[in-house]
Amino acid sequence: MTRFRCGALAAAAVVAATLCTESGARADDTIKRPGDHPDYSVEIEPHGVFGWSDFYGGNGFGVGGRFSIPVVQNGFVPKLNNSVAVSFGLDFLHYSGCAYNVNNIGCGANYLFFPVALQWNFFVAQQWSVFGEPGLFIYHGFYDTDVCNGIRFCNTPTATGVNPAFYAGGRYHFNEHVALTMRIGYPTISIGVSFM
Repeated sequence: MTRFRCGALAAAAVVAATLCTESGARADDTIKRPGDHPDYSVEIEPHGVFGWSDFYGGNGFGVGGRFSIPVVQNGFVPKLNNSVAVSFGLDFLHYSGCAYNVNNIGCGANYLFFPVALQWNFFVAQQWSVFGEPGLFIYHGFYDTDVCNGIRFCNTPTATGVNPAFYAGGRYHFNEHVALTMRIGYPTISIGVSFM
């Protein structure tokens, strides 16, 4: 039985190494072909959003969307398969907890986030691309109810402000026009579908 397990583990390791080598070779080949990526004038991305940061006393959930407009088809590094876009959007998140209510009852808040970022895309494999998005976001928060009336700092979330933002993400391209897009950063995480 032990020999069988060792043989199975060795076979699995060889298969995994082969797959990784083939995947790495395809990734290297794609990344070295500038311009070999979908040619689109706008990317539309509806998505679900999770507010993971302690922006308002806990986590938030919501929906949103992004629009990305390519500004450079062959990006900042001429020898690599990369592009640059301007990305902007709107996210709506609901936070059910209340940072300033001891009982944590009935004091949720809603937030609107307006992210604006420079999106630098790298097409690393035939069906995969990754990106980084430095930028900023404008936010506006407002309470569900007035339960927190009289509690210190209770009006803080109703303010509007601007914060820096950074996101990193990836896309799995089903074809040249549709991709699954995942993004993690500050202040949110999102997963959605991109239409190009």
